[in-house]
Amino acid sequence: MCFDSVAFKNVISNGLVLDKNGNKMSKRLGNGVDPFETLKKYGPDATRWYMITNSQPWDNLKFDAEGVDEVRRKLFGTLFNTYSFFALYANLDNFEYKEADIPSDRRPEIDRWILSELNTLVKSVDEAYADYEPTRAGRAIGEFVDAYLSNWYVRLSRRRFWKGEYSEDKISAYQTLYTCLETLSRLMSPIAPFFSERLFQDLNAVTHRSNAESVHHAPFPEVHEELIVKSLEERTQLAQKICSMGLSLRKKSNLRVRQPLAKIVLPVHDDNFKVQVECVKALICSELNVKDVEFLSADNNLLVKSIKPNFKTLGPRYGKIMKSIAATITAFSQSQINDLESAGRCDLTVDGQPVEILISDVEIATQDIPGWVVANEGSLTVALDITLTPELVEEGIARELVNRIQNIRKEGFDVTDRISVTLENGEWKSAVEHYRDYICNETLAERLEMVDSVEGDNVQTVEFVEGKPVRIIVSKYNA
Repeated sequence: MCFDSVAFKNVISNGLVLDKNGNKMSKRLGNGVDPFETLKKYGPDATRWYMITNSQPWDNLKFDAEGVDEVRRKLFGTLFNTYSFFALYANLDNFEYKEADIPSDRRPEIDRWILSELNTLVKSVDEAYADYEPTRAGRAIGEFVDAYLSNWYVRLSRRRFWKGEYSEDKISAYQTLYTCLETLSRLMSPIAPFFSERLFQDLNAVTHRSNAESVHHAPFPEVHEELIVKSLEERTQLAQKICSMGLSLRKKSNLRVRQPLAKIVLPVHDDNFKVQVECVKALICSELNVKDVEFLSADNNLLVKSIKPNFKTLGPRYGKIMKSIAATITAFSQSQINDLESAGRCDLTVDGQPVEILISDVEIATQDIPGWVVANEGSLTVALDITLTPELVEEGIARELVNRIQNIRKEGFDVTDRISVTLENGEWKSAVEHYRDYICNETLAERLEMVDSVEGDNVQTVEFVEGKPVRIIVSKYNA
């Protein structure tokens, strides 16, 4: 009997495992790694995931135990925390996925977005496995878990799980997050067989939606093309980019996210950009904690831009005339800069030669103006109004107090406990009185009292306005 040689035409050959500095491991150098100690400390799944996603299997791998630990925390820790969050509230609401699937057109946009991204992920991971590229598959899964599922979907949907009645919106949130977790367990099973099995079993033990005895017996997820909406993915990614730039501006200005601001301003280069932002305007306002998003025409006189050449990209292409090109670019007018941002390219003639300038060939910056901070990234400009009115300051104080009370709740209260709050008087008194209903609703406080002196056995001192200490008592409410 002979083996068909054709069946063995696809072979993956592993490269060498080197130390973190790129040196070959040897007893003489003492730079070897005990694989059994690594597996014992970080687990087989984190070790496998690191080795597969850090470099292509056929390339040499610089092995660093800190990288394995990062995988354990960033991927598996994030997934574990996401499942724990889901399980906590699903158990409180007795969610067992017994309801019929809510149609896509009745689900909130954020649910439709993550399901679109999920099906795009299934397609790309399936293609990567089929092409014998587990590195590409693992990296795509890791990006989805971190950038989309945890840091965006779960964080922005958190309130839907813990507030309100068992409504269609809440059921949609449960069904959507369950689908993401269950699909991920099957996508990652070839690389992380143990974690994926436990995740699959814990989900299926309650819902019994799958007849498979193991995730490794379950079929690979199908791609639901009808759920993939590229325009939805694009505008949500645009919102993420705007929010990331806005948050960086807040950090630059030492303004906490809990401090509300009046608005951000976005220059508009085309109608499609404005339409996309309008669709995610409420999300941007919520994420950046601003009251409004305003638009400026590209030729506005408020934002003054400067431009300079990127020698790293232009130099190799136009070395001999680079000095003339640099002088031409630096002399661009505001309208020329706007045109380049809008079109993404422009054609010039420099020293008698045709020159193509791409947006990546230049660095565009916008000057800060009094009361504003401005950031640029490619053709996108975000201007943040950092002027604080007394009303905005008071709202910020109320949000800070909610945060302090919620931190205390986490230490010794169930998520459904109603509480009483006694707070020491101070310069924050007016803000607390004006936002009393908001504070009570957010913290499940049935009573909020302010007194000149807080006394008692369970008094806590927390940092509050501008780091000043305040004495506070949070206790379970007894009607």
